Amino acid sequence: MRLTGLVLAVFCIFTLSNAYATPTTLIWAPSTDIQPYGKIHLNVDNYTPVKSRDHNDNKLYVQQIYGPTFSLLSDKPENNLLGKFWSPLGKIMAETGFDYKKGFGHTLDQWPVYFHFKFGVPEDAYFKNMPAFAVGCYDMGYKHNFTDNNVWYLRAAKTASIGKFNLGRFSAGYFNGNGRLLRDKNGERDNSGPMIAWERVMSEISDKLWLCVDYQGTQSSYGALNYGFAWKFNNNVSVILGYDVYNNPNSKNTVTFQLDVDF
Repeated sequence: MRLTGLVLAVFCIFTLSNAYATPTTLIWAPSTDIQPYGKIHLNVDNYTPVKSRDHNDNKLYVQQIYGPTFSLLSDKPENNLLGKFWSPLGKIMAETGFDYKKGFGHTLDQWPVYFHFKFGVPEDAYFKNMPAFAVGCYDMGYKHNFTDNNVWYLRAAKTASIGKFNLGRFSAGYFNGNGRLLRDKNGERDNSGPMIAWERVMSEISDKLWLCVDYQGTQSSYGALNYGFAWKFNNNVSVILGYDVYNNPNSKNTVTFQLDVDF
């Protein structure tokens, strides 16, 4: 009952200006991680503007995104439905899901469902010191040239250390979306750019604490510098708190609050 109450309370908080359907992410952009096989992941994201009105004096609202993500493939071939037929590529994992978004204005809220999918392999999957890789697409709306942002991306990640000291995981990638929808402050096409991040579990303090700095390029609604932390209450419940600085100077900064629950 307490967990249900917390989820409902998060749903009632108010919103932002630039959010999207969520595959497994860092603070903002997709990560190389894949949800564990056999789990259903529920995310509840809220983006709250630090100012109540935009540069045109329009009222800003909290944008809310919530939906499930399902794992499709395990890195242990014997767990997959395809069994031995999947063995040659058995380290490849996959996830898919959808999100329901609200708070984007009456017009966009008429088509609130967006889909996403991702394929990936973990670090050291096929040889020692191999980076993790992920390729996928998100924010696939079903209203043509209106909500079909269709952001494709490729990303790699590698954990680094000096001696026994863990420096954290560094990742980089590139994305490309629908040029008719992803525009800069002047309305010009700005639909592709880099993704860069650093993240680390702060085990010196607690294995439950995670820090991250996350950047995605362009002045489109996807472009932002984000930094924050996560706290893992147990194996099934965690929260992320972050601050979002948008590359578009006309966009107001926001605060991210994300609740993640696994079933």
